[in-house]
Amino acid sequence: MTKILCLATLFVLACALLTAQPVNADCTNLLVTKGASADGSVMITYTCDGEYHPHLRRYPAADYEPGEWLEIKAWSGNLHGKIKQVPHTYAVVGLMNEHQLAISETTFDGRLELQNPDGMMHYWDLMRLALLRAKTAREAIKVMTDLVNEYGYRSTGESISIADTREAWILEIIGAGPGGKGAHWVAVKIPDGYISCHANKARIGVFPPDDPENCLYSENVVSFAIEKGYYDPESGEPFRFCEAYCPATPRNRSYADGRVWSFFRRAAPSRNISSDYFRSVEGSRPYPLWIKPDKKLSLADVFALMRDHYEGTDFDMTAGIDAGPYGTPNRWRPINWTVDGTEYVWERPISTQQSGFTFVSQSRDWLPDPIGGVYWYAVDDTYLCCYVPLYCGIDALPESYTVGSLDKFSWDSAWWVFNFVANYANLRYSDMCPDIQAVQRELEGQLLALQPAVEKTAVELSKTNPELMTRYLTDYCVSHAELVVKRWRELGEYLIQKYNDGYVQDENGRPQERGYSESWLRKVLKERPDQFRLKAKAEDVPESRLVD
Repeated sequence: MTKILCLATLFVLACALLTAQPVNADCTNLLVTKGASADGSVMITYTCDGEYHPHLRRYPAADYEPGEWLEIKAWSGNLHGKIKQVPHTYAVVGLMNEHQLAISETTFDGRLELQNPDGMMHYWDLMRLALLRAKTAREAIKVMTDLVNEYGYRSTGESISIADTREAWILEIIGAGPGGKGAHWVAVKIPDGYISCHANKARIGVFPPDDPENCLYSENVVSFAIEKGYYDPESGEPFRFCEAYCPATPRNRSYADGRVWSFFRRAAPSRNISSDYFRSVEGSRPYPLWIKPDKKLSLADVFALMRDHYEGTDFDMTAGIDAGPYGTPNRWRPINWTVDGTEYVWERPISTQQSGFTFVSQSRDWLPDPIGGVYWYAVDDTYLCCYVPLYCGIDALPESYTVGSLDKFSWDSAWWVFNFVANYANLRYSDMCPDIQAVQRELEGQLLALQPAVEKTAVELSKTNPELMTRYLTDYCVSHAELVVKRWRELGEYLIQKYNDGYVQDENGRPQERGYSESWLRKVLKERPDQFRLKAKAEDVPESRLVD
């Protein structure tokens, strides 16, 4: 008997980890190859940014009978179509499967006329199906591109990061237009020893046509661009995927390339990489797709790279009148705004207040898969979050990361707990941020310090009792994630006690007047030089009024 399963109920991932579709979703990815990491891990990262409440999901491995089908549905529940089910699907925790395969993405839109409303597969369908069906990055690329060839591609342009225990790849894909077949895409392997990143703008430029070990692409990716007028072979310029399918503009340079620049400037400060390209300075060249970091990156280094508002640069979002009296780096949407007919744009940093969730994945070939794959997961703003380890071999999740909704605050929801702390910090950001980061360092430091001992025990258990190993890792991950949420809840209560009604409590619990910084007060006086001036000085009072 034929059986039909619904993908929407079977699997919810990526930007689909929601109670509703995200608003203004945009994302940031960093890729770290095996030779660029301090311990030999392959790592990718993800900030899934948008105003929504994420739900962490886990799905066990499953077997299917011949003739079973999988329904592909829209957010609304409308059926796009159905595809043949495979005999076996792999277990998945978040965006990492049991074979240490991890996937993340950013949307670049590109040529909007190439979106195909009749295609079946959105990018999130491709990501989830790749995790369910593939063991390696190369297999994942084949799964995704075979699916769009057979069923069509529905999304706009997309950059997808893919990591396994040995390789890290970027796949960039865009549709063929209404009624078009398949999609146009290119995938490149990041050279070992290098890092790469992308952030809502296509990044793959010139690619080698005869190097299948390091580059894969659709058959007509160049000829279609010529046919559509996106590329002129008589120009003398080499074909660049990013320029053909996602042309650079001052708007997307500011929005996307600033994040690329900030990753690279911090990972390789010796290169003194210029900000000119993202500021659209005439004659500036695009940033390379990959660079070699000054030193190999530890897991803690990668956490740090995900936390950035351009601090210490000319674009520091904690400085200037736009940061307010307490240096908040957050800028409320819309990011583009107009005054007197002139358009302006706020900086778009790596860390942003509207992050739904973020992860850093570790894939390590020297450990058994259930132990080697770690999905370091956090919710809300990366700058004020706390990453917790979820091994890909666990069989349960911390409940507080799986519950809650955007329309009702709840202390039971990890997302609301972290969101409360981050939002409250906006009242006195420069004061509260050090308090929050002290707890962040304490908790993440403890989890990183515990990792070698936890894994040593898990490896020993894997040799004699794999079921006990699973129980051990699951208990560790669940209990420590819930402890982090408990500690963050206590942090929120501490902050509202310490910073209350404009006062700041000292170590004895006594409220102190802290006021504002002199630099900000000078900005106030510059705008209103007389309004706040106290004029009751003797020299300002008529002599007749000084006589009793």
